[in-house]
Amino acid sequence: MKVQICIIVGFLVLCSLAMQTTEPEIHIKFPEKNSRVQIDGFGNIYIITENEIVKYNALGIVQKKFSTKRYGRIDFVDAINPLKILVYFRDFQQILFLDNQLTQSSDVISFEKLGYEQASLVCMSSNNGFWIYEKQNNELCRFDSELKPIVKTGNLKRLLDFNIKPDFMVEHNNFLYMNCPAEGILIFDIYGTFYKTIPLKNLKEFTLVNGDVFYFENHALKQYQSQTFNTIEKPFSDTLIKTVYWKNEHFYSVYQDSLVIH
Repeated sequence: MKVQICIIVGFLVLCSLAMQTTEPEIHIKFPEKNSRVQIDGFGNIYIITENEIVKYNALGIVQKKFSTKRYGRIDFVDAINPLKILVYFRDFQQILFLDNQLTQSSDVISFEKLGYEQASLVCMSSNNGFWIYEKQNNELCRFDSELKPIVKTGNLKRLLDFNIKPDFMVEHNNFLYMNCPAEGILIFDIYGTFYKTIPLKNLKEFTLVNGDVFYFENHALKQYQSQTFNTIEKPFSDTLIKTVYWKNEHFYSVYQDSLVIH
């Protein structure tokens, strides 16, 4: 309980100070409008376009770039492990891994060769493994670093007794969080066993801090507290903001053409 109180108080204090700080804001201009953003645990920022990833450090200085048109559009990047970054090319049903210099550190992995032809979602897992959600069979599969399947849930529609349509998933503290806008956030343990549902519906994206869910809705950054089931929020008056992240004790405001770090 004390840990949970500290998290809540810390968030509230940061909210109250965010717009009062005298420190200069850091601005990062996107190479393309509506570029996507990933932030790792070290404060590094990844700006993602259709064919390129640009890495910035916490001060907004460009560090490295990765660019390719060989595998089609970059659909998803998971930088939860900054030393092994997952890059997913949905059109070609392939992934590859980058190191912390954005240098390709693996051969391209084809899901078709692994026996899966409709992997619609992918994310990193612990011990350098990864998860896929296979749409055709409504199945979650977890692979180890040697590309061996170590977890298979079977058909989740039969298991859960409803038809899921997930659009995003991420692993956090040995739990897999799967966003299903019509149902909420489904949580599975590391062995693929269904744990519970967080009743937050119609989310487009979210981030996780110590088990709490942070998401941007109606011009406010909201924190759903996993222990108390309460929600606290910090409103933002700037209507041009598309979304806000809170990570590494910073606010990251995302606009159509830029990112601002408070």
